[in-house]
Amino acid sequence: MDVTLLSTGIANVASVSAALARLGVRAAPSVDPETCRTADAVVLPGVGSFAAGMAALNRHGLGTALKARIEEGRPTLAICLGLQLLSESSDESAGTPGLGVLPVQTVRLDGAPRLPHFGWNRIESAATEGLVQGGSAYFAHTYCLRPSGRLEEAGWRVATSVEGAPFVAAVERGAVVAAQFHPELSSTYGRDLITRWLERARAQSAVDTTQGATPCR
Repeated sequence: MDVTLLSTGIANVASVSAALARLGVRAAPSVDPETCRTADAVVLPGVGSFAAGMAALNRHGLGTALKARIEEGRPTLAICLGLQLLSESSDESAGTPGLGVLPVQTVRLDGAPRLPHFGWNRIESAATEGLVQGGSAYFAHTYCLRPSGRLEEAGWRVATSVEGAPFVAAVERGAVVAAQFHPELSSTYGRDLITRWLERARAQSAVDTTQGATPCR
């Protein structure tokens, strides 16, 4: 199974690469749209502003490829700004459309004791068999998604956290996970999440390979 790390310049990919390497996985950096579209598994890390993130994706022609693979349920892990870029838009960058995969907007984390929100927070998840489970993870952000029934209506399973008010800690649908926190910086909790995601990706890759194989005659 090949894991592609989208190295668009909107994140320090070293920590993500190191987290995967500790699990015995080598992530190949790429900004090629076709690779993004067809790779067995893709990681979209991100830090910085919403507008800069979308500009980086569009500059490399990755927006359409990312949206297509997520809508097809191909294994994808989006981290921090990566989650926000999947939304329709952001209060941070008025007039800049997001990928629109998630039918909500990114908003400022108003009500938090201080911003940016740096530190460990508890994640609440009703899922017992999902990829994102209850625990504590490391966050670093000023903007967020708020819980919305529109996410569940679109088939997304939502995990939440609270910093002043509830916000979306992560969403998942099949082999697609998007986390506001940084799993690569979240010790055992983050390692276990990445491990579960990789296992799901390997299983899906095996199924895809079998279905795409030429039958014996």
